[in-house]
Amino acid sequence: MKRLDIDFAARARRSPWPGRILAAVALAVCADVALSYRELRTALELKQASLVQAQPRATPARKVAPEEIAAVRETVDRLALPWDRLFGALESAASGEVALLGIEPDPKTGTVVISGDSKNYLAALTYVLSLSRAEALQRVQLLRHELKANDPHGAVSFAVSAAWSGARP
Repeated sequence: MKRLDIDFAARARRSPWPGRILAAVALAVCADVALSYRELRTALELKQASLVQAQPRATPARKVAPEEIAAVRETVDRLALPWDRLFGALESAASGEVALLGIEPDPKTGTVVISGDSKNYLAALTYVLSLSRAEALQRVQLLRHELKANDPHGAVSFAVSAAWSGARP
């Protein structure tokens, strides 16, 4: 039997060109990235410089009047009120016979005055009863009502006062 002569350590000769081509392509890509980076960095510095020049100079601080501070605090208090609960109560009491004309909240006292028109006195009373059943409103009461002089159908203008739960800050 013949002996097999296998040489695992022998190296086959390969062409050196594919490795050199890949190295050249990689070098070209790196050079392109470096140039792009330098161009973008220069453009960024120019934009930042123009932005600094375009910004207005700082104005000296002015004194704020106490009335302005009070107005800002009142606005913040009004924005902090639980409006969604109030609007939910108004929507749950909505009726086709009643039209709301105004909502006047008072965050200091935690009350709200709701004014509207209704087709008749019974519709106004029904609306007040529906508002009194809403969870967000307590102590609902009819403040005023009056018949409209020009309306032969007995339309009523009314105003309702209620305590608005959660309205006090």
